[in-house]
Amino acid sequence: MKEPPWKVGELARNTGMSVRALHHYDEIGLLRPSLRTAAGHRLYGRPDIERLQQIHSLRLMGISLEETKRLLDGAAASPRQVIDMHLARLHEQMAMQKQLVRRLKALADHLDTAKPLSLEELCKTIEEMMRVEKYFTPEQLDVMEQRRISVGEERMRTVRDDWNEIIPKVRAAMENGADPTSPEVLALARRWKVLVEEFTGGDPAIANAVKTMYNDDGPALQEKLGNVPTKEMFAYICKSIEALKS
Repeated sequence: MKEPPWKVGELARNTGMSVRALHHYDEIGLLRPSLRTAAGHRLYGRPDIERLQQIHSLRLMGISLEETKRLLDGAAASPRQVIDMHLARLHEQMAMQKQLVRRLKALADHLDTAKPLSLEELCKTIEEMMRVEKYFTPEQLDVMEQRRISVGEERMRTVRDDWNEIIPKVRAAMENGADPTSPEVLALARRWKVLVEEFTGGDPAIANAVKTMYNDDGPALQEKLGNVPTKEMFAYICKSIEALKS
């Protein structure tokens, strides 16, 4: 016996979906009823219900409505490719969650050690974190976090003190017109190179990202942190580091 088609309300009741959602699926071409009554009312046959089940399965895997429509409308995708799409989406979500955890932990540490912050100051702190995240991949941020943990807070304070000593000396050497290959500047370049390699773990991609961040956002970072290297300073000290290689 042939199964009678369902009206939109019947399909909604039997599947737990809303009539509004089914209408939306119809409007975007994801699930269009294949039958109509003489009066023009939607009727869903068995193929439509089977397609709805496939839609549900793909949606449970995290596939977007647009991707679901493309897959069901005949785009070449094997079951394995669908699984790979879901895995890729999950990895993106995991990276976002890790990023959020890192940001919240940094905020918590900051609040534990700093004076009480106003809402405006807290927002500025979050903006600084997001600025950093703009230049580094999640993997690079993980590497830097592990480096920070491995060297410990005491060493981190020492490194900050070293930078606060080196950067003004390099700035002064530039202002005094010192040759970047002079012995005193080469000595500063050696210390600079050691600190960079310690911070980045010797990863040139992270070092380049740091350089790009300071080049692009130097003024804002200068206002927030005080002693930061400028674009001109990078160019100057790079000449010294190149001289160390020869």
